[in-house]
Amino acid sequence: MADFRIEKRILGRGFRTIAGVDEVGRGALFGPVVSAAVILPDELIRKRLSGWVREVDDSKVISPGKRWRLAREILFHAVSVGVGLCSNFEIDEENIYWASICAMKRAVENLSCEPDFVLVDGFGLNNVKYPQICVPRGDKKSTSIAAASIVAKVLRDEMMILLDKVYGGYFLSKNKGYGTEEHYRALREKGPTPLHRFTFNLRCK
Repeated sequence: MADFRIEKRILGRGFRTIAGVDEVGRGALFGPVVSAAVILPDELIRKRLSGWVREVDDSKVISPGKRWRLAREILFHAVSVGVGLCSNFEIDEENIYWASICAMKRAVENLSCEPDFVLVDGFGLNNVKYPQICVPRGDKKSTSIAAASIVAKVLRDEMMILLDKVYGGYFLSKNKGYGTEEHYRALREKGPTPLHRFTFNLRCK
């Protein structure tokens, strides 16, 4: 379960503004990669985990209702939240790895205040001016990264629900753009939309 042990070590080195960064949507067939960067108050980090903070964890293991509730708490209490997207067109033009890095860099750039340290889930961000640590499976270890994963997941899921009304028949509200059996069947019957990722294998299954 995520906690603040990593963040506390960084605060102990004299840093004060720590951004946790994560992305969602890497493996989807449809839509953008969405990233969030979250700076939580250092006084919150120094406290023992309690209340809603204790519930923050990897967004993939939290129910949709709980993600919504925690996202509201995060947005209310955070010092700053930045969001970054990379479109399906950018994914097709470059590659999904590049797009994931790019979305996370954009999220950091869109913070309203500059961090002095960045915690990144998985892989490092090139060409950023802040010290950083890459944390494998960071959304399970760092509450700051887990908070970012929750915000990014809620935002992207809501995008899929809205886009389901534009591109009906692909079950986007249900599958959130990922490759379910229903989604592949719809692709076979209807063909891809302009928001599908053409560099992904849309014809399998």
